[in-house]
Amino acid sequence: MTVDPTKDQVVDDAADKVDDVEDEGEDVPKDGNEASKPKKKRKRKTKAQAIAEGRVKEEVKPEPATQSEPPRVGLTKIFTDGVFPEGEICEYLNDNSYRTTSAEKKEIERLANENPDETYQNIRRAAEVHRQVRQYAQKTIRPGMTMIEIANLIEDGTRALVEEDTSGKLQSGIGFPTGLSLNSCAAHYTPNSNDTVVLKENDIMKVDIGVHVKGKICDSAFTVHWDRNYDPLIKAVKEATNTGVREAGIDVRVGDIGAAIQEVMESYEVTVPHTDGRVGSTTYPVKAIGNLTGHNIAPYRIHGGKSVPIVKSHDQDKMEEGEYFAIETFGSTGRGRVVESGEVSHYALNPGIKNPPLRLETAKTLLKTIQKNFGTLPWCRRYLERTGTSRYLLALNSLVNQEIVQDYPPLYDAPGSMTAQFEHTFLLRPTCKEIVSRGDDY
Repeated sequence: MTVDPTKDQVVDDAADKVDDVEDEGEDVPKDGNEASKPKKKRKRKTKAQAIAEGRVKEEVKPEPATQSEPPRVGLTKIFTDGVFPEGEICEYLNDNSYRTTSAEKKEIERLANENPDETYQNIRRAAEVHRQVRQYAQKTIRPGMTMIEIANLIEDGTRALVEEDTSGKLQSGIGFPTGLSLNSCAAHYTPNSNDTVVLKENDIMKVDIGVHVKGKICDSAFTVHWDRNYDPLIKAVKEATNTGVREAGIDVRVGDIGAAIQEVMESYEVTVPHTDGRVGSTTYPVKAIGNLTGHNIAPYRIHGGKSVPIVKSHDQDKMEEGEYFAIETFGSTGRGRVVESGEVSHYALNPGIKNPPLRLETAKTLLKTIQKNFGTLPWCRRYLERTGTSRYLLALNSLVNQEIVQDYPPLYDAPGSMTAQFEHTFLLRPTCKEIVSRGDDY
């Protein structure tokens, strides 16, 4: 807005010129006629000159914030222009190489970025939250910590950096429960509030973190361990994940990606010294866990309907332009298959159920709480308790039994086996593949 310069107010930043009237001297005509005097000349001064003279008050923009430790500064306060770091860019090859320079494909991207719900800045913001939170977690997690402490460390940082929306609009927040699966448990474990498990030096823990902005979910995982005997297992899974990401692309068959992943994964083996008093060691081949897969990601839905196998298969589904995918691979020293077992912590609303008939009033109330706070995003019991909900197990079991809510029990390979996981999220843009979750760490 423009204001009277005699008042202590700020002028509109869009105004780049300030008019200033200066008396250049008056020549009175010889005939004395005032009306015939020449008009005063107007000399334009720049806004900078006006500020220097003190006639206009300069608006000082705040400096971008820097991240704290532990990380608690929201990213919009750091990236104040709304532009977040781009992921790793990979050009398409062979029949899709034309996309890199295609004017038509570039125009599709331009239009997408003008849409506030579809702009790539949403997933990039989620991915940057993921990177900053996980990098702090990697240097902070140590044996002796409880699972609850580790989960809180990660989730408190995620909520702060993504600036979690608690209004019920679900504009930003945690994408799914933080996975902290140990040893033979490959996936779907997060501590419930009564959990007392403590991380040990001989544990292998898969850390699976989800962050979303406007329903665009960044899903990425890594594995931590301290027993160097299992380095080959960790390396096998990391390289297998990178292979899957490299092979992925528009029109690629997911079955072919699985074959490439399995070939890399199962070229490794792990030799572990005996710990029962026997002399010597045992060598285990690393096996890809055949009944776990990667997946595409839909808005507010971590599994969008397509699966990406991590073993050779005849699946002819193809990846398509514009899709988001999470390539996650799991390796094991066990049988290479998982089964459901143990106390459930993960849940999600079944998106196909609309206005279900419910007899229990408590179930009706719980369903409303789930719809308001999570929508179709996965959640866990701890998250439900954060909403103030208590004594909910009977109602929750009722919703599960009617298939309104889907439960996801922990997934275990053979007892005594060790499992590892790595995962990346990427976007198949019209012009290139962008690995949004890529970082300096993995």
